[in-house]
Amino acid sequence: MSNEKKKAIVLLSGGIDSATTLAIAIRDGYEPCAITFNYGQRHVSELDAAKRVAESMGVKRRFVADIDLRSIGGSALTDSIDVPKNRSHKHIVSGIPVTYVPARNTIFLSFALAWAEVLNAHDIFIGVTAIDYSGYPDCRPEFIKTFEELANVATREGVSGHHFTIHAPLIHMTKAEIIRSGFSLGVDYSLTHSCYDPLPDGLACGKCDSCHLRKKGFAEAEIVDPTIYAQ
Repeated sequence: MSNEKKKAIVLLSGGIDSATTLAIAIRDGYEPCAITFNYGQRHVSELDAAKRVAESMGVKRRFVADIDLRSIGGSALTDSIDVPKNRSHKHIVSGIPVTYVPARNTIFLSFALAWAEVLNAHDIFIGVTAIDYSGYPDCRPEFIKTFEELANVATREGVSGHHFTIHAPLIHMTKAEIIRSGFSLGVDYSLTHSCYDPLPDGLACGKCDSCHLRKKGFAEAEIVDPTIYAQ
């Protein structure tokens, strides 16, 4: 019997959620192949974070996909639109904010699916959550279920009977639960980056929705947030 581990594609942005998802894939016995996206995001600091996280967890195969979503625009993360600051938690979790990137997770999962076919991997991990998040439609269970169905009718592997599974292990977890889970698995959150609008030196702004959710998550998890925020 072969002791070779099954490969899994893990979407790795360098944030709390994707770092925790990577740790879960490793815990579950997969050989992770990490895919990171350089899509023209203003918080390009997350690319360095993804590299640090991958190296810290011993990821041997990592692919950085270059996609120019800035040429499409339509989001505060890829266009000349101000990133919302100092919003209340009530406002953050209601409605779809301007930081939503049009069809981003559909695009990302499509790239991951293509790479999965090449690597003969049938498991894809993505760190989306439908709790304590900014209301993005492509973070919901309905989206994950539908994309999995698509993957199995739109690929050679799928129609040949080799089923793809899209794993979203965090989807029903709060940010605090995610942090506790990752902490128990040894994730070094000091290597991660969450801020949507970092200062030129890479320091987290401390005021955007993502910084707010990060602070709230660590506070509720009763774990010290290692991030240094701008004053």
